[in-house]
Amino acid sequence: MPRLAALVPMKGHSERVPNKNLRDFNGRPLCHWILNTLRVTPEVDEIVVNTDSPEIGSEAKEFDATVIDRPEQLQGDYVPMNDIILYDVERVDADLYLQTHCTNPLLRSGTIRDAVAMLEENESCDSVFSVTSLQTRLWDDNCRPINHERDQLQRTQDLDPVYEENSNIYLFTQDSVESRENRIGDRPMMFPMEEEEAIDIDEPIDFRIAEFLHKDRYGEDPELQTAVDS
Repeated sequence: MPRLAALVPMKGHSERVPNKNLRDFNGRPLCHWILNTLRVTPEVDEIVVNTDSPEIGSEAKEFDATVIDRPEQLQGDYVPMNDIILYDVERVDADLYLQTHCTNPLLRSGTIRDAVAMLEENESCDSVFSVTSLQTRLWDDNCRPINHERDQLQRTQDLDPVYEENSNIYLFTQDSVESRENRIGDRPMMFPMEEEEAIDIDEPIDFRIAEFLHKDRYGEDPELQTAVDS
């Protein structure tokens, strides 16, 4: 089995949802859920948290994570995620890297395992990223249809799907991320996910929806070890 390191970047400051990564989410700090999911995923050999927050670092160590102190040049709201990933890959030895976010609290351990299996079974592929299928009428900012014919009112379920990168799962090797300086390599594959599981918390409304769905799935304030589906 290849050695897999899970990279979970977390900064202390959050512009749209204040203190997001440590905010209470169904009875626990939000970051606990993804850290526990990774901890109980057999394929994950090491969890790596890159952070500028001592408090987040302390929480991460409760899950036996390796904590990388984010250097000043990589701090702030406008640093590209690929720069942070490259910094971590240079410091963490692994055959394969998984990058995810603590803002994906509904991501299942079994889904991660399926994505890893997809990459391992497709030798021509150098990276995998998760997507959500959209079958809805989309328009660009010039009022031009993107995925449908303007004068044909097709049923949305009959439209060809387009795919949204949902930020839950990125799998790549050191060679693939360094060759493009991007977590999506030259020969990527898309890994489809259900919309409910793939919710990513960017806005306050996302937090409320995700917590509602989490409580609906697991109940209120569930035990961490029993709240992860394999």
